[in-house]
Amino acid sequence: MSFRCFSRPGVASALTAALLLLLSFGAANRAEAQERRYIVHGRIVGRDTIPHVTMPEVRCFAKARFKSERQKRKWTRYIYNVKRALPYARLLAKEFRIINDSLAILESDDERELYLERKEKELFKKYEYQLKHLTVRQGRILIKLIDRETGTTSYEAIRMLKGRFKAFWWQGIARMFGSNLKTQYDPEGEDKYLENVVLLIDMGVY
Repeated sequence: MSFRCFSRPGVASALTAALLLLLSFGAANRAEAQERRYIVHGRIVGRDTIPHVTMPEVRCFAKARFKSERQKRKWTRYIYNVKRALPYARLLAKEFRIINDSLAILESDDERELYLERKEKELFKKYEYQLKHLTVRQGRILIKLIDRETGTTSYEAIRMLKGRFKAFWWQGIARMFGSNLKTQYDPEGEDKYLENVVLLIDMGVY
């Protein structure tokens, strides 16, 4: 690019400054355009290449409507119970994964048994106080959420870690309080409302 010279130095310097300013704006716009570029998949349709972008899932929920104030209070209480149980379900699921990973690298049954005894004492010490303060309803929700978070029922988790007799024993205790450790999580059926509440909690609605 060449610049024409003028006899008046004031005009020349002004023109040079203007051109430099335009060039700087052009460079800035090109840099900004480069920063905004995205690489996406494409589909060829005829002679055209059409961008193909997978959008994140968007879930829609109907606004809760209540026939009475009593029904509204019941729903509010249910949300509270889920919010109480959900953090423990996720903590226990994390502990369960750690235990499974540790058991996989232990070589002998004696080592696994000693490890499980140590972990049992550790978990009771860590969570017993908090879990004892859950209500019966919250405990039932917790059992379902453990299955949701681990893909394993509470009964199977106990049987896997402590043996069939211990699982049978704890199932009997649970039955006395109207619970069932073999309960499986069914997000499309019986636990549809529970699943919706969990999703709304994760979205920050509740």
